[in-house]
Amino acid sequence: MMEKTIPARSMSRAWIGRYSLAWLGLWMAYLVPQQFAMPDQLARVDPAGRITDFGVINAVCGIVALFTLPLFGTLCDRTRSRFGRRRLWVAGGATLFAGGLVATGLQSDWTGIGLSWLACSIGFCMATVGFTALVADQVPEAQRGTVSSAMFGPQTVGVVLGLFCLTAIPGDLPRYLLLAAGVLVLAAPFVLKHRDTTTTRSDGGVGLRAFVASVRDNPAFAWTFGTRVLMNLANALATSYQLYFITDVLRVAHPEQVLLLLTLVYLGWTLVSVYFCGVLSDRLGRRRAFVACGAIGQALGCAVVAIAPGMGTALAATSLFGVGVGAYLAVDQAIITAVLPAAENRARDLGIMNIGLFGPQTLGPLLAGLVIGALGGYQVLFALAGVTSLVSCVLIYRVSSVC
Repeated sequence: MMEKTIPARSMSRAWIGRYSLAWLGLWMAYLVPQQFAMPDQLARVDPAGRITDFGVINAVCGIVALFTLPLFGTLCDRTRSRFGRRRLWVAGGATLFAGGLVATGLQSDWTGIGLSWLACSIGFCMATVGFTALVADQVPEAQRGTVSSAMFGPQTVGVVLGLFCLTAIPGDLPRYLLLAAGVLVLAAPFVLKHRDTTTTRSDGGVGLRAFVASVRDNPAFAWTFGTRVLMNLANALATSYQLYFITDVLRVAHPEQVLLLLTLVYLGWTLVSVYFCGVLSDRLGRRRAFVACGAIGQALGCAVVAIAPGMGTALAATSLFGVGVGAYLAVDQAIITAVLPAAENRARDLGIMNIGLFGPQTLGPLLAGLVIGALGGYQVLFALAGVTSLVSCVLIYRVSSVC
């Protein structure tokens, strides 16, 4: 029988700070291109096909992630090197990610952009596999809400910081060079300082059979996976085409500035929510209620903008969405690490679980594009996102092994 070991030693504030700093670089470089740099680049190289191009690029990346995440996780579990196993994947992934960003900035057609961004996505998946496995390896249960906040709090900071910098920089290559430098510089302190724990032998399989076995044999794992898929799908549906929504529906004079304003509002509420809820969750020892509150917050935000789209309602919806997303992200990693089946295959199982994070983020834009183009436009899209979020609220209460 495989052992499910639980770390006992508390992580220092310095470790948590370096972990959070590294995620700041990763989130900034992953999300800002999707929200601004890539849509802006595609709008110039292929104005007529920008929505379709963006959806196809993200769909291909999502399909590749379905295979690479569990594969990388299994390989990470089996890695043995003097540099460590988790740290090696973090460093390698960050390097590939940075190289892909530079290549993306050099492209002048949508297929080149897509292939370069695929390299970025693979690098991001590699780094993520190592980073998330570290939480299960070394962070005790009583700190996992705090560390989950340290992982996802920088998400919104990175988006705002990246948008603030990139909107002031003309030209694709300088934008992507800045993001590539951010990945390497911000990940360096963690990579240089971190030391992995002693390893246990992995005997886990990889591929579809391993995925089916993990879901079939571990109901809590399966329900948590379903919750994560729907929460992130709702988020992707609501945010993927935000720049185009501002341009085509709100029809403001300076859509880039409005995007930055909405992102700042989102940042403020998300930061307050994620850090407050992360600490509160650790103190209360409860996780599911925060997921439920997060799902309801997202749904309310979607409802507001679906019923009455406008600048004022967009600000209100963004606030609600920020509070909801923050509440969910504050406990995301804590719940996931609590339902992992065994210590021997943590990275593999987290790779499977991370499909629920990156799959919706990459396939969501394709679905959103279809809804916008053929099923009723942005209002229907926001309504669908809200319903999806509410379903995830129901699923989390099927995870009976988590309070």
